[in-house]
Amino acid sequence: MKATEAKLLDFLKKSPQFIIPIYQRTYSWTEPECQQLWDDVLRTGKNDEISAHFIGSIVYIEEGLYQVSTQSPLLVIDGQQRLTTVSLIIEALARHIGETEPLEGFSAKKLRSYYLLNPLEDGELRYKLLLTQTDKQSLLSLVDQKPLPAEYSERINENFEFFEEKIKKLGNDLAPLCKGLAKLVIVDVALSRDQDNPQLIFESMNSTGRELSQADLIRNFILMGLEPGQQTKLYNDHWRPMEVAFGQEAYGKQFDGFMRHYLTVKTGDIPNVRRVYAAFKAHARRPEVDEAGVDALVADIHVFANYYCAMALDKESDKELAAAFKDLRELKVDVAYPFLLELYDDYKGGNLPRAEFVSAVRLIESYIFRRSVGAIAANSLNKTFTTFGRALKKDRYLESIQAHFLLLPSYRRFPLDDEFRREIKVRDLYNFRNRSYWLRKFENYDRKEWVPVDEYTIEHILPQNEYLSQAWQDALGPDWQRIQETWLHTLGNLTLTGYNAEYSDKPFIEKRDMEGGFKQSPLKVSEGLRALDTWDEQAIKDRAERLAARAANVWQSPSLPDEVLDTYRPKSKKLTNYTLDDHPWLAEGSPMRALYDRLRKEVLALDPCVDEEFLKCYVAFKAERNFVDVIPQKAQLVLVFNMLFHEIHDPRGECRDLTGKGRWGNGDVEVGLNSVDDLPYIMGLIRQSFEKQMGNGEADA
Repeated sequence: MKATEAKLLDFLKKSPQFIIPIYQRTYSWTEPECQQLWDDVLRTGKNDEISAHFIGSIVYIEEGLYQVSTQSPLLVIDGQQRLTTVSLIIEALARHIGETEPLEGFSAKKLRSYYLLNPLEDGELRYKLLLTQTDKQSLLSLVDQKPLPAEYSERINENFEFFEEKIKKLGNDLAPLCKGLAKLVIVDVALSRDQDNPQLIFESMNSTGRELSQADLIRNFILMGLEPGQQTKLYNDHWRPMEVAFGQEAYGKQFDGFMRHYLTVKTGDIPNVRRVYAAFKAHARRPEVDEAGVDALVADIHVFANYYCAMALDKESDKELAAAFKDLRELKVDVAYPFLLELYDDYKGGNLPRAEFVSAVRLIESYIFRRSVGAIAANSLNKTFTTFGRALKKDRYLESIQAHFLLLPSYRRFPLDDEFRREIKVRDLYNFRNRSYWLRKFENYDRKEWVPVDEYTIEHILPQNEYLSQAWQDALGPDWQRIQETWLHTLGNLTLTGYNAEYSDKPFIEKRDMEGGFKQSPLKVSEGLRALDTWDEQAIKDRAERLAARAANVWQSPSLPDEVLDTYRPKSKKLTNYTLDDHPWLAEGSPMRALYDRLRKEVLALDPCVDEEFLKCYVAFKAERNFVDVIPQKAQLVLVFNMLFHEIHDPRGECRDLTGKGRWGNGDVEVGLNSVDDLPYIMGLIRQSFEKQMGNGEADA
């Protein structure tokens, strides 16, 4: 490696050509990065006391010699974003300068001839900077002052327009901009392919501007070390089609998420959002993956990327599946995608019939919506969907999905009809996060002619106005304030209308009988209102009851005969013969017994799914498995948490690390409890172990 300081413009002038290899990410700077560079350039140009402004390094590699004195193209390892952005500034400046020269060397002709073009060359050799597929033609069109291509780079165009506007505002005062550009300094880092490891250097670079995404690092890891022919083939056959399928915006925003879902499917573990690249490298180095080869790996990613685009980016061609995916997207629960990717793969492979695939997607939708209506914590959804595939019986695919939903423990439960109907009647559905979703679904269920719900507004039959008219107060009775507060935003009091302004706060009868009123409404959600003469608390409750029954059909729950469901129930484990009496330190009347009883009561209260099991040497508290084990001793209760030591948050520093040591119980964290006064703190530690098992926080884990 050779590193030297250089003025950026001198470096551009001496260098014949920069090529961005195909494994590099596309141009990704947005307005904040452009604004920062612009501010730095002008600040430097306006201050004669500042001799230079450092903007980072340009790291490149050549096949032959490794300095810019040669005429070989330079393959850029790091610095693409700055090179491209400065090129955009120079082109915008050249267009504005015209025939003038506000500073020596800064005429339009010199700017283009020195820093953007090789005037004596033809073809692609004519250009100083060649970007990758998405951005290449857009930049060349700008430099040639031609119209952008039909499928132009949004980033290139947006940033060029940004700089054009900035330069236009400077008017004729262009000297500070020219001086600032002349003072930009970089570190010229030339690599030797024989002596340096470009991949390690690429990973370690964290230059100014936008941080490399996990997808950037993965693409680089896959392609950089390959021979040029194989590199080009893999890029053209697989990676480039994925970029096109995602589209410029979605590729930048969602490809990292897709790779996380892909790795979850392939490994069974959810990678930390900031360690997707590390998880991918570990996956790629697994013997079976490594043996299959990089071509098979990239082809597999491409296949699953197509599944993801179909589901998450509205690229599904099958209308019924597309509608199901659209509904699921509105619920914004990305944690379901690993399971959905597995289902889609089996659907494409012929193992999952299309009709059953649609039904499975609809069950997932119902599961998520019903839990949302019941305000059931979503922190266990990660683990629910990550482990769902293990429960599948692919010779009875849909049946096994239904059975697994029905047998989920309480904290992950699929709310059945009684619970769902009870909750949806009292839930505030007006301020509900998925309001437009549930209204659209509710109104259009079992309709052949689709109603464009977005063209209607929500109508509170009992008005929102806290100063209700006397007519409304009389209709509701002396308890009108409680009734309004209790039922205002609930299912029974909400409908849709195109006459919201006309309805205003009119009494119910006027709303019913007016032009466009409830009697004339063609909407299913307003059915039944035309037959009512009063609107009071009982009317709201009665309507809520009817609509809740309809909702249970819109968002259906799984249903299996008991004899079928029994075949999926876990086989009962042989119970131990141990009891509380087998632990002498917990004998009735002993100091530790009273403490244990208090502890036991609080642990069992964490969730109905928590069980207590007596073993020979300790007592286990478990949900799916042990999360805390209690070892009774004469003077204390020793608690072992089923966690790694670094995972516990222990502000008092009372826990001990059991990693690599023999112990009773399960896990690497131990703490003692000898006083009821310490129980609140200890329960905070126990709750961490319980919630880790339940899936709390795994969205980032």
